Amino acid sequence: MSDQDQSDQVILQQLAQIEQFSTLHPRLDKTFTYGTAGFREKGALLDSVIFRVGLLAALRSRKLEGQTIGVMITASHNPPEDNGVKLIDPQGEMLEQSWEEYATRFANADSDEYLAREYLNASEVLKINLEAPAAVVFARDTRESGPRLVAALKDGLSAAGAEFTDYGELTTPQLHYIVKCINTAKTPSPYGAPTAQGYYDKLSSAFKVVLKNLPKPSAVTVDAANGIGGPQLNALASAIGSDVINFVVVNADVATPTKLNFQCGADFVKTQQKQPSGVDLVAGQIYASLDGDADRIVFYYLDEDSGFHLLDGDKIASLIAMFVQDLLAQSGISLEVGVVQTAYANGSSSQYLTEVLKVPVTVTSTGVKNLHHAAVLFDIGVYFEANGHGTVLFSPGAIKALESFEANSPSQQTAVTTLLSLSDLINQTVGDALSDLLLVIAILTQKSWGPAEWDLAYTDLPNRLVKVLVKDRTVFKTENAERRLVQPAGVQDKIDEIVKKYKFGRSFVRASGTEDALRVYAEAATQGEVVDLTMKVAELVKDF
Repeated sequence: MSDQDQSDQVILQQLAQIEQFSTLHPRLDKTFTYGTAGFREKGALLDSVIFRVGLLAALRSRKLEGQTIGVMITASHNPPEDNGVKLIDPQGEMLEQSWEEYATRFANADSDEYLAREYLNASEVLKINLEAPAAVVFARDTRESGPRLVAALKDGLSAAGAEFTDYGELTTPQLHYIVKCINTAKTPSPYGAPTAQGYYDKLSSAFKVVLKNLPKPSAVTVDAANGIGGPQLNALASAIGSDVINFVVVNADVATPTKLNFQCGADFVKTQQKQPSGVDLVAGQIYASLDGDADRIVFYYLDEDSGFHLLDGDKIASLIAMFVQDLLAQSGISLEVGVVQTAYANGSSSQYLTEVLKVPVTVTSTGVKNLHHAAVLFDIGVYFEANGHGTVLFSPGAIKALESFEANSPSQQTAVTTLLSLSDLINQTVGDALSDLLLVIAILTQKSWGPAEWDLAYTDLPNRLVKVLVKDRTVFKTENAERRLVQPAGVQDKIDEIVKKYKFGRSFVRASGTEDALRVYAEAATQGEVVDLTMKVAELVKDF
């Protein structure tokens, strides 16, 4: 048998395996779309989708010459009955956008035979050698549907002949970290040890350097949304040591699946703008809430008059940008710091960044991948969505400049050491609630600030975000980083007419990425005005 015949035989066998395994995971009569959050749906509907994601992950690894690809099974802040899946590229970044089309086509192939043809067609179009090795790692959050969906993923990977490793229950950012560690292990700049313990060690070591010779911070209460962030934060806290800081982890019941994200967690606090259940606030103390897979975080506190104050992603980005600028000024090193926001960023935060800190601000469409791509254009790029999902990126040039800098004074050396430690403390692959938690606490401790001092930088305009159910969200098309509607025709003009009646008024409408609903956001000078503005815009669009 010739080499070509042998190759053809291997490919035919692989296609036959795909068809055979696919019969165990029949496709439902439903259309799926790979979007910003990957695939996300009720967990009971995702068996065939997860199986097919296994096929795609194997192809992606083969296309990238055997580099390891990650698969995370999670639905983040969604209700407990939901689940989802997303792929992670070799440097810990989101799946390359051009591959989203193949993910969607695989998920919607309407027969086992057609799925095999889609797989073969993708390999031919993308010039992928199906005999090449493929490596995939995966993890999941604590959802009840997770183990069943992991079994489907394993079938997909086995059918495609991929090598795989199951990392069990991890936060989403931990898997992003592990993927990058694996793929940089043999490079001149390995990112870290590709294990959960390696993650704890890297963050805890950097945290201790930043806090060296500073007073011990006060204990911080963290609402873990009854998700994977609870046990992982406890493990991280053990690595740091109670002599450095104490965390009080609440809403940490992962044994009761129905409690996940229920009246708690970052999304609840952000949208409801009130404390989560299970947390009793003491005036002046700082609190934090994670979401279900620990890639979002928000902070909050009570003032002396029992007023609730939210410190969201905009506040976090502003705090980080200010601190990094201060350190650069202290060191004397010239590096450009930039901040990336979305249309949901509060207008007061954008004004503070541009007019007070003099930091360039870029606005992108919603979705972390969009912010990430914009942030890499700066020497030090800070990106956060208002919901608390974000991180900081240090360019290779910035790291080189810091490492090669020769300090002329102890203060310069301290500033440079702190900046380099921050680059290790920050999970630069993706937004990471645990990493961001340590970062914020480190900055506040460095500055001897409490939450009120942090909050004084600027005052948020009253704002509101509501969901409006519609028959067909796809008729809504936007431009200008999703801040203006171009379709349906004429609707934006009507929104503009409503908005101009309110002092500091601003409102925009965008389609949800996961359900037939619209997100209506508004800002105005007073709480009463913003409620009125939101209701009027919502009423305008509800009949579509």
